[in-house]
Amino acid sequence: MLDYERLIAMGTKCGFSHVGKLDVSTIQLMPEVRKMCEANTCRMYGKNWCCPPGVGSLDECGERISRYREGILVQTVGELEDALDGEAMMETEAAHREHFEALRDELLKEYPGMLSVGAGTCTRCKECTYPDKPCRFPNNTFGSMEAYGMLVTQVCQANNMQYYYGPNTIAYTSCFLIE
Repeated sequence: MLDYERLIAMGTKCGFSHVGKLDVSTIQLMPEVRKMCEANTCRMYGKNWCCPPGVGSLDECGERISRYREGILVQTVGELEDALDGEAMMETEAAHREHFEALRDELLKEYPGMLSVGAGTCTRCKECTYPDKPCRFPNNTFGSMEAYGMLVTQVCQANNMQYYYGPNTIAYTSCFLIE
């Protein structure tokens, strides 16, 4: 059983606004979420090993997830001047990625078999090798919750973590599947 107090303290120290327990059995992989990826609004579909279809089918993602029972959810919440404050959105996303990588590095020391599932796609390389060559860093990348087929609001709700923090806020959510 995981020491959640310690994991929450680690996540808080890395800068996350919220850290909570994740019961992996609550994760549902939804074809509808993958359909949103196929719409390619982020322009990464079919261009990255960590996005569909490179990240694998829903069955393959489900197989990866099924190896775990417990984990943690992490969030970075940012304040916006208004609903169109793109600069604050990007700053919050960058802060979340920084927090995510810092915690991932710490957790990997103790849990080398952990599965990191982030917010947004892997950006480790300036240009991904997908689909022509293998990933340059297969042990140091991550797919997003959406790429795995997770509806972030559902995962948060099923694990008693808020998703919406009111007007003029934005929340980036990721998870670490540990045991």
